[in-house]
Amino acid sequence: MRIYFMGICGTAMGNAALLARAAGHEVIGADTGVYPPMSTVLADAGIRLHEGYDPVRLAQLAPDLVVIGNAMSRGNPEVEWLLDERALAFTSLPALLHDTVLASRQNIVVCGTHGKTTTTALTAFLLRENGRDPGFLIGGVPIDPPVGNHLGSPADPFVIEGDEYDSAFFDKRSKFIHYAPHVAVLNNLEFDHADIFRDLADVQRTFSHLTRIVPSKGFVVLNGDDENLRALGPLSWTRVVRVGQGEANDVRIVDFNETPAGVSFRLLWNGTEWGSVQWAIPGLYNVRNAAMAATAAAVATCPSAPATFALAPLARFRGVKRRQEERVRCAGLTVIEDFGHHPTALAETLKSFRNRFPCHVLTAVFEPRSNTARTNTLQAGFMAALALADEVYLGAVNRADKLKADERFDTVAVLAHLECAGVRAASAPTNALLLDQLVAATLPASPDKPRLVVFFSNGSFDGIITGYVQRAALV
Repeated sequence: MRIYFMGICGTAMGNAALLARAAGHEVIGADTGVYPPMSTVLADAGIRLHEGYDPVRLAQLAPDLVVIGNAMSRGNPEVEWLLDERALAFTSLPALLHDTVLASRQNIVVCGTHGKTTTTALTAFLLRENGRDPGFLIGGVPIDPPVGNHLGSPADPFVIEGDEYDSAFFDKRSKFIHYAPHVAVLNNLEFDHADIFRDLADVQRTFSHLTRIVPSKGFVVLNGDDENLRALGPLSWTRVVRVGQGEANDVRIVDFNETPAGVSFRLLWNGTEWGSVQWAIPGLYNVRNAAMAATAAAVATCPSAPATFALAPLARFRGVKRRQEERVRCAGLTVIEDFGHHPTALAETLKSFRNRFPCHVLTAVFEPRSNTARTNTLQAGFMAALALADEVYLGAVNRADKLKADERFDTVAVLAHLECAGVRAASAPTNALLLDQLVAATLPASPDKPRLVVFFSNGSFDGIITGYVQRAALV
């Protein structure tokens, strides 16, 4: 089958295109700003790429199926041609994945407001290290496993990141509803994506819909410490394994400890020792990710004796790019890049860095970029989270002109709050000017006053992260 992907250079779309190519389909794609590294990976796999969207070209290519990415909307010239002419079949990415891969597999679907990419990577990594050949689709760029997509053996589970965001402009259901879960991993639940969900109850509703399609012989692996998940109820139609620190959980995290030397913890299964772990991945939040991933992998592959599933490989896990990724470490300066764009994620990450870098000045650089972060919906949460740093630099609000003034992230109010909390804070009208300001204030680094600079953004931050790294190398 010849499949045409609209928006092919997105991480999820690109990895799905690679899966389709590995399954033997001819794959073609188009995007705006086709650039490495995804363009290189796709081209190396024999996938033809086209710059921009052209209905005439699409008609000439005459694919059997068009996959319309989540970023596409009405007004796109190829979308309008598809709707006007009705000459070609089209579908969403989640529906394609269901129909071509997931319908016949035992699927582990990893969901949650935070940690989906890391937990998906952990689950796939642990299954591989325990002698399995899982399929997987990871919505980021993992270091372990070494690729973001793999078909794997049909006899082994398929691990996929289950996003609650909508599927396409013509299908407003959450993506994960398409993914036919055998094991649904519910890592945490908070209000996010204010552009498509009305409130917390609306988010809980879509998670509840997901649990209702887990079969009776399947599992829901649930964060038992999360009140918003506990509110979903007993889920009596399937088997539930609760994971967390509380004593009521089936799998318990105990003896968590984080120091500059690393992290250690133990897992218990129904009160019995499962294993002790020492690893370099930061924070209690990542320990939760590991516990959820290990539990999901264990119940999927050895449900009668899950505690026999080996945890030792966790010590070798190296993480995912842009998730607390260290970009610079030299005398007096450490620079870390993080995908954080929700107040809880920022707060947990900054708390972890306090443990790991107790003698450093902690500088947080935040870009209000996501569809929710650039509004004032979660602004109070961002104020509280950023107050955990010693100093804060706020980037320009992304696409601020598209928001009403009374709906926009209020940089002035956030700066005032931080100053009142004793946190040095600054901003700039553009990210390029923010980079200049940051360089002037923090470089050259001083070994006598070590500094940790953490960049938080779910996008490019207009290139200033790489710009800062390059400037640091010159001084």
